Amino acid sequence: MVSFFNSKNAMVEPGDALPGRDTPIRVAERHTVLGTPLKPPFGDGVQVAYFALGCFWGAERRFWQTPGVVSTAVGYQGGFTPNPTYEETCTNRTGHAEVVMVAFDPAKVSYADLLKVFWENHDPTQGMRQGNDVGTTYRSAIYTVGDDQATAAEASRVSYQQALTAAGRGQITTEIAPADTFYYAEDYHQQYLDKNPNGYCAMAGTGVSCPIGVGVSAG
Repeated sequence: MVSFFNSKNAMVEPGDALPGRDTPIRVAERHTVLGTPLKPPFGDGVQVAYFALGCFWGAERRFWQTPGVVSTAVGYQGGFTPNPTYEETCTNRTGHAEVVMVAFDPAKVSYADLLKVFWENHDPTQGMRQGNDVGTTYRSAIYTVGDDQATAAEASRVSYQQALTAAGRGQITTEIAPADTFYYAEDYHQQYLDKNPNGYCAMAGTGVSCPIGVGVSAG
């Protein structure tokens, strides 16, 4: 018998996570806005970053609108269930967060710049939620690729916490961890707000600016 948690705010234990499947979910080959590949390779010198900041529809749009970003995609990461469906992640029994994969040209936009976009476009003090979106899938997280990104992410958290504290805001709950497998979400989720311009978007920052030059630039 599965003895999983009863709260949307509690992370599932690995042994209680849904089993998932071996077959990846199929997605389109091209980004509907940028026209670039949705999956690697993205081109010489292009780097990849992963951010979770609540519902991934609005978060993805904010990143594809950032100059220097080559491609974006939404998916699931940070949990245990391989190749989960959206319906499975909604049960909070996969351990995954809703994540945006950002492929970027470091000659045009730095990782520090992307961190600034991340911090300023959600409230990283809310724990397992963003606004009315409640559950572990909506947690704030940065999944890092390599030591440079990890160092920059940690430094940015310290810097932004100082800014939040000065503004009378609470403690950051953002998870920072090495990136594991990124599982692409269903095709209808990809670039959702381009396909559905009047679709749901609950993004709301704290109104506190993230200091420019936050930590080490990874690229």
